[in-house]
Amino acid sequence: MIATTKLCRWSVAMRRLLLAAVIFGTAQCAHAADMPDLPVLRGSLPGGSGTVWEGFYIGGQASYGSSDMDFKDSGKDLLQRLLNNVDVENEFNLSGWPLGGKTTTQNSGFGGFLGYNFQYDDIVLGIELNYTHGNFFGASEGSQARSLNYPANYLTSASLASSSSMNVTDFGSLRFRGGYSFGCFMPYAFAGVAMGRADIRRTASYDLFYQYVGTQVPPLPNYAGSGTLSDNANAHFIYGYAGGLGIDMMIFDGLFLRAEWEYLQFTAPVDTIISTVRAGVGYRF
Repeated sequence: MIATTKLCRWSVAMRRLLLAAVIFGTAQCAHAADMPDLPVLRGSLPGGSGTVWEGFYIGGQASYGSSDMDFKDSGKDLLQRLLNNVDVENEFNLSGWPLGGKTTTQNSGFGGFLGYNFQYDDIVLGIELNYTHGNFFGASEGSQARSLNYPANYLTSASLASSSSMNVTDFGSLRFRGGYSFGCFMPYAFAGVAMGRADIRRTASYDLFYQYVGTQVPPLPNYAGSGTLSDNANAHFIYGYAGGLGIDMMIFDGLFLRAEWEYLQFTAPVDTIISTVRAGVGYRF
C-alpha cells in the first residue's frame, strides 16, 4: 500500500512536470513562430520549419519503478550439480521442482544518458547509452518433499530446499531510437540491449532416504544421502533486452526535457524484469 501511494505521488509529480513543460515549450514554439525575422535558435531548423535534434547530447534523469523477480528456478543449477548421477534425479528430475516464489518491489533511482541523433527532415534516428543507479531487492525460499516408489523394493523420501536473494544496484541499456519531430516535440520508441550489475546469493540442499520395503530375507539395507551447495556472486554482470517509449521536448537553444518509460528483462539465475518511468533534462550540443 505504501509503495502504491509513492508510485501514485510520483505519477502526479511527473504529470505536473510534463504539463508545465508542455505549456512552456508550446509558448516558446509560438514565440519563435511570431518572430521570423530574428536569428534562428540552435534548436530550430532554418526557416523555422522544425527543430534540430541532430548531434551529440547528454543529460540526467530521475526514475521510479518496480522490479519483478521470479525465484522458481533460482536453485536449479545448484541442485543439478548436487544430484549429478543420482538415480532418482535421472528418473524424476528433482532439480526441476519449483522451490521459490515471485517478489515485487518498488524503488527510485537516478542516472544519466548520452547519445547521438541523425536527422532526416522530421525523422530522427539515434543511438544512446542510458544508465540508472537504484536498489531493487528481492528474496525467496521454498522446499518440497515427496515419496517415490523407486528404485525397485525401495520407498525413497526426497526433500529439496532453496533460498535466494538478488539486489540490482546498477542497470541501463544500449539502445537504438527512432522518433519523429513536430514543433518542439519528438516522441520516440527504442529497443536495445539491457545490462546491469547485481549481488546474487543462492543456497540449495537435498536429503534422500532410501527405505527397503521388499521381502528379501535378510532385508537389504536402508541408505541415505544429503548435500548443500551455495553460490554468492557480488557485482555479477547480468544482461537481457530493453524497450520503451518516450518524448523529448526542446525548450530553448539545445536544452530539452524528457519523459520516458523503459522495460528491461534480464537473463540471470533469477528471472528479473525492471520497469521504470523517468523524467530528465538534457542538452544537445
